[in-house]
Amino acid sequence: MTGPLRIGVVGAGSLGYHHVRILREVEGVHLAGFVDERPERASQVATELGVKAYRDVGALLEDVEAVTIVVPTPAHFRVAKQALELGKHAFIEKPITTTLDEADELLSIAKRTGAIIQTGHVERFNRAVRAALPYVSGPRFIESERLASFNPRGSDVAVVLDLMIHDIDLILTLVDDTTESITAVGVPVLTPMLDIANARVTFTSGAVANITSSRISRERVRKIRIFQHSGYISLDLAAGTGEFFRLKQRMDTSNPPAAPVDITDFVDRIKLTAPEGEPLRLEFESFVAAIRGEGPVIVTGEEGRRALAVALKIVAEIERTAPAFAGELAATRA
Repeated sequence: MTGPLRIGVVGAGSLGYHHVRILREVEGVHLAGFVDERPERASQVATELGVKAYRDVGALLEDVEAVTIVVPTPAHFRVAKQALELGKHAFIEKPITTTLDEADELLSIAKRTGAIIQTGHVERFNRAVRAALPYVSGPRFIESERLASFNPRGSDVAVVLDLMIHDIDLILTLVDDTTESITAVGVPVLTPMLDIANARVTFTSGAVANITSSRISRERVRKIRIFQHSGYISLDLAAGTGEFFRLKQRMDTSNPPAAPVDITDFVDRIKLTAPEGEPLRLEFESFVAAIRGEGPVIVTGEEGRRALAVALKIVAEIERTAPAFAGELAATRA
């Protein structure tokens, strides 16, 4: 491929705005423009960012080689299918779709047309995660906590698909194993969908993950802790920082000291570092590199489907253990 890659953005809401903003500046990219079905929003974004607003998705697709899809989750499948059928590469914000059947159809179309699908699991590009990956080795227990204040954006799906799926993808990447069992609880509070959820995921290796997500918290928290034989990794995803507490030597328990010991005699405290970089920008740069054949797809469509499959199992488990809620949720889908 020679010349700039022509890309368009479908959806210019709060997150789509940043897609438009950043893609204007990514090296090797020509941002053709964007689409938003709300005329007032389209006019506002076009004026603020100096980018062309197309009248509809079809018109945009005629002018581009790839799109980023930032519409509400229930519309992911419709927009992505339209793009992929034309052989246009698609960056689809998480979750890839709302059902596995939809995800499977998109993967099938992409295989047939030769288009690339990248799923927008942006936490893979978080500085803390990038810094921690070289130290991760056979995790045995992972605990993640993601709390956010209420935002109507994303509330058309359960918090499991809105927020928890970020951590599901990270945990599946870190453990690199298949799930064996899932237990979960959750409740709707402000919306008809799940607003708070907790899941315990057990893997075939025996590793366990405990995942908590809430979108009605007064505080914002994005933390993950990883316990493994070589030590303990603590990451603050919001700050992009992390530490690795690594065992230097084992204590001789056959002859224990008579008084408390200084833990630093046995443990190294390593500050985790990685190069600076705006995660969303790094995500787009990887997408462009993959299209050009200069690098792998960092989060493939198959990996997006994998995270979705676990998320849907968590929702199903919550519904199974709370029949009253399941009936209420079914009514909202009718």
